[in-house]
Amino acid sequence: MSENQNGAGDGPILAVRDLVRTFRTGKVEVQALRGVSFTMARGELVVLKGRSGSGKTTLLNLIGGLDKPTSGTVVLDGREVTSLDEDGLIRLRRETISFVFQSHGLIPVLSAAENVEVPLRLARTAPAERDRRVETLLALVGLADHARQRPYELSGGQRQRVAIARALASRPRLLLADEPTGQLDSETSRAIMPLLRAVIAAEGVTVLVATHDPIVIEHADRLLAITDGIVTEEPLPARA
Repeated sequence: MSENQNGAGDGPILAVRDLVRTFRTGKVEVQALRGVSFTMARGELVVLKGRSGSGKTTLLNLIGGLDKPTSGTVVLDGREVTSLDEDGLIRLRRETISFVFQSHGLIPVLSAAENVEVPLRLARTAPAERDRRVETLLALVGLADHARQRPYELSGGQRQRVAIARALASRPRLLLADEPTGQLDSETSRAIMPLLRAVIAAEGVTVLVATHDPIVIEHADRLLAITDGIVTEEPLPARA
């Protein structure tokens, strides 16, 4: 069993129920999400596909506790995210959930290893354990030989690998990836997805990827589609 599989039993890692998010601008009301419901099993790689403006990022923000729904609930690893106060949300994002974005967001003056180390320093992890964890993660994403290089010395794909390693540093149970291949060429995108598979196997993490990239969709265990704030499950495309 992975060292990370210490959640709340055999039920779904994530349960989204009747999620609604309405935005108001003056007298104009826009429903970004319209009663979204779905679950995710532990260890799944689920792709949420949809065009820009379809509600993908809004949904990920609600799951990650970065925003509050108008109504509905999000239960993550046995905890209702939508009822947590700010301190509870900070703990959630530090201990249970992590993010990878289209823009890697690395700190330019820090090396690859130092960027991965940031969450561990914030958690006041002991130095020896920090060093072991950083070394393990950089090896996992295929960058053991690039630990001392700074972001500007790395390719786009390598920078995104560092971002994935950093997201895993705190041993999250759920990884939310918002268009992680959006700034990568197709060849690099194809390399990132097997990496996420390796991450799931090695770390026991569950992954939800929001994208419209067909290369990413090819690697999904399940496929959800979002259109005008409504989520439906779709059959996976035939694999060659």
